[in-house]
Amino acid sequence: MNCELTQRYVSGYLDGELDLVRTIEMESHLKGCPTCAQELDTLKGLRAALQRSALVYPAPSAFRERIQTSLRASSRVDVQERKLRWPSVNIWQLAGAFALLALISITGWRLTARLRAPSGEQQIAAEVFASHVRSLEANHLMDVASTDQHTVKPWFDGKLDFSPPVEDLASDGFPLVGGRLDYLEGREVAALVYQRRKHFINVFVWPGSAETNSTPAIQPRQGYNIMRWSRGGFQFWAVSDVAASDLAEFVHMLQAGAPPQAK
Repeated sequence: MNCELTQRYVSGYLDGELDLVRTIEMESHLKGCPTCAQELDTLKGLRAALQRSALVYPAPSAFRERIQTSLRASSRVDVQERKLRWPSVNIWQLAGAFALLALISITGWRLTARLRAPSGEQQIAAEVFASHVRSLEANHLMDVASTDQHTVKPWFDGKLDFSPPVEDLASDGFPLVGGRLDYLEGREVAALVYQRRKHFINVFVWPGSAETNSTPAIQPRQGYNIMRWSRGGFQFWAVSDVAASDLAEFVHMLQAGAPPQAK
């Protein structure tokens, strides 16, 4: 998330109106951007100042009475004018016109929302990114810590309805360090954790369609790189803050491993 988007969403963040993905993106950006953090502090101070009772001044009773008298007189005049202007308008005609206007408004709103809604792949990419960041910040990177693929792979037995493919790439500079259960696209998935020097790579795996193997492409997102591909009846998503070239090399090695077979 850049500063422009942060300025757009900072009010919603302050009021707790953002979804989980936007909230994580905001918090990550605010930690590294003093300017946006200062903007948030300014809004907090403004809200606190407006909530102080010293800024509230009750109107005199005579002033309130004059306003209410004026409003009542104005309302009576408006009613008389409406009766004179629309003597022939039927209430059912008005109801029909309002119903048509409401239908047009709702249809337009739904069409606009549909056009603005992210695609299915964009939604999954956002979930993958959020899960990766959450695993690092919540200190829940691994449920099973092991560099042995023959320990990690059997750990998932009985916990998932599929057996995820697990490759050991330690000799190529990408050691396996563990795995965990995660939740994406409305189901439990396997998360395999690899390491590249001091950087962690999350690889999310779950059964997909029986489509032909797809070629991965890199999607940059707020300092991270995400890659998605399919192979052997599985969907794979890899995300990390390693360089794009390192992630591409890692994914190429995973693809060159033994072809996985879904149950």
